[in-house]
Amino acid sequence: MKISTPEKITEHLHNALSKVGSFQSCAFLDYPAHPNIGDNLIWLGSILYLTNVMGTKIKYATSKSNFSATTLEEKAGNSPIILHGGGNLGDLWPEYQNFREYIISTYCDRPIVILPQSIYFSNSANLKKAADIFNRHPDLTIFVRDNRSYTIAIDAFDRCKVFKAPDMAFQMTGLPKIPDVNKSKSSILYHCRQDKEINEQFLANILEIPNLLVEDWVSYKWKFGHPDKRLSRYGSQLFRELWQKGLANPSEWISRQKWQYLHPYSPVFKQIDRPSIHQYSWSLMHSGIYQLQQHKLVITNRLHGHILCTLLQIPHIFLPNSYYKNESFYEEWTKEIPFCKFVKDTSKIKSVVQKFLADS
Repeated sequence: MKISTPEKITEHLHNALSKVGSFQSCAFLDYPAHPNIGDNLIWLGSILYLTNVMGTKIKYATSKSNFSATTLEEKAGNSPIILHGGGNLGDLWPEYQNFREYIISTYCDRPIVILPQSIYFSNSANLKKAADIFNRHPDLTIFVRDNRSYTIAIDAFDRCKVFKAPDMAFQMTGLPKIPDVNKSKSSILYHCRQDKEINEQFLANILEIPNLLVEDWVSYKWKFGHPDKRLSRYGSQLFRELWQKGLANPSEWISRQKWQYLHPYSPVFKQIDRPSIHQYSWSLMHSGIYQLQQHKLVITNRLHGHILCTLLQIPHIFLPNSYYKNESFYEEWTKEIPFCKFVKDTSKIKSVVQKFLADS
């Protein structure tokens, strides 16, 4: 069956997740306490699924750095644990995998669900270690986002329940675009990640596209300050909230206030443990939408640049990352989307750009 619309992808998401049944309550762990907008989109989609579709009360929500076994017990008792999805099941981002393995090895007395992940291990010993921990858990369910991850999981995590599902951000299919965004008639954005997942065959200077605006998620420009130094943290927050997210672009600030307080989804976050962190993620989502909506065409090597453009029906070109994550997700779920093209040959990017511009 062709999966040619975001709505159809959402149907696949719901069909897959329904296999775990429903929980009356849960603890939702590994909140993305960093400015990567993509990870925050996953978190938000997960919240909306757990609360609006599954009818689950999230009694405890926390990041890995703020996790407390005592608080988990006090707030959630022996409720099932839900672990955040994304692209960090493996050894590329070890701090998240270490936390996941700790939780799974510690809490064998309750069901644990890992929401849709891409799996990548460069070291077979690390995969074996993860498999030993995962397979010892009596009730662990793992959702994966693509066929290559599914093959790894079925082989390595053979005592776990493994299912394929799209990314949790597709729970937000149908979101309206943000009104009153000043959209350029000709601008092209290269939404380019700058971390260890970048594929260096696709650096901006290699693309040879004139007047190309190159930037990562806008949130990476914001000032955050050192988390252990209170004065630095508070000063950075003041500068960020008053200037970078406010006075420097007043029209976006006004739009964000409407999004924060008038959007029908906003009240959902007040009903969950630690509402301020979810509301902050909601604000980050506005920033991501606002950033991408300004451009006639987007080129992106970020999976959630691709997913957000798909949700918003923004024409875009999708490029590989450092391993198979982007291409495998595209082949599994989004290759029939008519306003997107995955390009893995740098020599073809210019002609695909010209075709998109001619068709618009």
